Amino acid sequence: MRVRLATFNLENLGAEEGPPLELRIRTLRPQLLRLDADILCLQEVHAQKPKGAKERRLLALDRLLRGTPYAGYARVTSHLPGSEGAVAPADVHNLVVLSRLPVLAREQLHHRLVEPPLYRPHTAEPPLAAPQPITFDRPLLHVTLDLEGRALHLLNLHLRAPLAAPVPGQKRSPSVWRSCAGWAEGFFIAAVKRAAQALEARLLVDRLFDADAEALVAVVGDLNADSFEVPVRILLAEPGDTGSGALAPRALVPLERALPGDRRFSVIHHGRRVMLDHILASRPLLAAFRRIEVHSETLGDEVEAALAVHDGSESYHAPLVAEFALPPGS
Repeated sequence: MRVRLATFNLENLGAEEGPPLELRIRTLRPQLLRLDADILCLQEVHAQKPKGAKERRLLALDRLLRGTPYAGYARVTSHLPGSEGAVAPADVHNLVVLSRLPVLAREQLHHRLVEPPLYRPHTAEPPLAAPQPITFDRPLLHVTLDLEGRALHLLNLHLRAPLAAPVPGQKRSPSVWRSCAGWAEGFFIAAVKRAAQALEARLLVDRLFDADAEALVAVVGDLNADSFEVPVRILLAEPGDTGSGALAPRALVPLERALPGDRRFSVIHHGRRVMLDHILASRPLLAAFRRIEVHSETLGDEVEAALAVHDGSESYHAPLVAEFALPPGS
């Protein structure tokens, strides 16, 4: 059985500002079709509220998928944190899993395994009387799929970007800080968000291994970190970090290591090529891994393009797709 698993950050699909949706569809739809994915994990899908409706819906995504095989796939989406049991998505940056395989279970995690760290910014103006919780920007989406009788555990994840988080009284405008100290503290808070949510995902992975040592697990998405940075190292838990060969079966493997070095990037930032989007696989799933592709042929520099391109319709993340071959009856 051949299975193709893909991840793609669509970058603000359906945003109110920016290029017309139809222009974005004409750019993005061919990329989705080229992926030829059986399982497609998406990030940054915005929701729209139809006139007179109480709840938002993923109308832009519906239009993007119209006329493609993905329109008939099972769909699992994230929802507003704190609204467990609800079906309404958040206004921005929703996670979506589209699957040709049957869905066995679904859940989202948002501070279920890791409580919000408490921190009192030293540069806040006016000073805060007590520490404040550092909460995750988005939930984690865990979907269990039926892979010919075996459970495939899929974690769709979009970690906080390495952009300084707001600090009370330290911003002159959305992009201008009042002090270096305030920016530095905001950058530190953003790093805590990213690492702490990676920890929540890692704790979930370990729970899956506790239940089944041979679990098929894939952690995919925009991790906003390269493989040598803290959030990805937390997720991988490689023997070189744990110091234990006995824990090696629980380590995850970044499949992009199968790519040539000059192809190992999903984002270009100020001329620097970095791999921020990942497909991390458990060792049992690695046994079925055959190849990985990164579709970066049209990828532009996300910083330079923002200045040079009017109504840019592309995503400045390259999609990744990994192919697996499972023997019959596996």
